[in-house]
Amino acid sequence: MTSVIKKIFAFSLLFAATVAYSQVAPSSTGGESALWVGGEYSNFNPDYGPARLNGIGTTFDLNLTEKIGAVGEARWLRFGNSADEGETQSDYLIGAKYRMYRWNKIDFDAKFLLGGIWVRFPGSIGKGSYFAYAPGVFADYRLTPRFRFRAGYEFQFMPSAPNIPGNSTNGMTPRGVTIGLEYALVR
Repeated sequence: MTSVIKKIFAFSLLFAATVAYSQVAPSSTGGESALWVGGEYSNFNPDYGPARLNGIGTTFDLNLTEKIGAVGEARWLRFGNSADEGETQSDYLIGAKYRMYRWNKIDFDAKFLLGGIWVRFPGSIGKGSYFAYAPGVFADYRLTPRFRFRAGYEFQFMPSAPNIPGNSTNGMTPRGVTIGLEYALVR
C-alpha cells in the first residue's frame, strides 16, 4: 500500500508542476519599441512673402511605448519660387510624439518639436539662425511590416525672427506639409 501511495504522490508532483507551468502568464509581451528612419519631401510657406519653399529632409521616429515616442527632423528647403530669389530655410528639430489614435494600418500622431532654423532671406537682405518650436500632426500608413508612408502638417514658431537690421523683430510662423517614406531599422 505504501508503494502505491508513493507512486501516486510522485505522479501528482509531476502533474502539479505541469499544471502550474501552464497557468503562468508571460511576464512581457514585447511592447511597441521600434526605430524608424526615412526621407521626406516638404512644401512650406516661409511666412516671408507670397512664395513657397520646397525641399527634402530626413526623419527618425523612436517608439518608446505604445503611445509615446521621440521624433527628429532635418529639412533643407532650397527649391521653389522664393528660392529663386535666394531664400532658403534649414530646419533641425527634435521632440516628442503622442499616438492619438490607431485604426487598422494607420496611426494618427501629434508632435511637439524644438530646435534651430537657419534662414537666408530673399534678395540677400540678410540671414539668421533662430530658436523654434513646432507643433504638428502626422499620419503613418503601414505598407509592409518594414515600410510605411507618412504625411503631416507642421506649424513653426520663431519668436525672435526676422532680426534683419532696420526691421522689427516680431517673429515668423512658417507652416507646411510633408510626405515621406520610412523604414523600420529596429522592430
